[in-house]
Amino acid sequence: MKHLFTKGTDESAPVLLLLHGTGGTERDLLPLANMISPASSVLSVRGNVLENGMPRFFRRLAEGVFDIEDLIFRTGELNDFLNQAAVDYGFDRSNVVAVGYSNGANIAGSLLFQYKDALKGAILHHPMVPIRDVVIPDMTGLPCFIGAGENDPICTPQETRELESLLAGAGAEVEVHWERFGHQLTSSEAAAATEWFGRTFGNK
Repeated sequence: MKHLFTKGTDESAPVLLLLHGTGGTERDLLPLANMISPASSVLSVRGNVLENGMPRFFRRLAEGVFDIEDLIFRTGELNDFLNQAAVDYGFDRSNVVAVGYSNGANIAGSLLFQYKDALKGAILHHPMVPIRDVVIPDMTGLPCFIGAGENDPICTPQETRELESLLAGAGAEVEVHWERFGHQLTSSEAAAATEWFGRTFGNK
């Protein structure tokens, strides 16, 4: 998978896995990573799927309607990539925290739903429920931040609450931050994620 890796100054800090939104690239969330944990190593990945020339992490059939077969395949592909990247770059595979926005947050959620211990934690900006009617792995104690919009037309508050309930039901420690800027990832939401990360993993 096309990606960037930057080695951090603190090897004990979680490695940040950056997952962009539709039409983004592996460079989109680099400023956010530097804000959240400037000492962390960063692995930023570009989605392998193109939709009208726009990179995505998996196909969809329509707005908000996922191609579940492709989602399952692409999630496995990403998990395999992470396993190999840990070997190639020499980082601790068990110390990866995802930072995803929109489509990137959805595949990060899919990793959590399909692979036990795939992530140490997750910052999900405007995610949807990635997949339904599956047995979700035990996530006891896994920290998860969700940035959501009370007026998000793509990811409704009902969708956010359902995802929160599913994650919490699997044992995850979920914190939801609400804003009123639709589907946008705002500076105040990024600041809330940064504050949460500092409380959860220690300021690095």
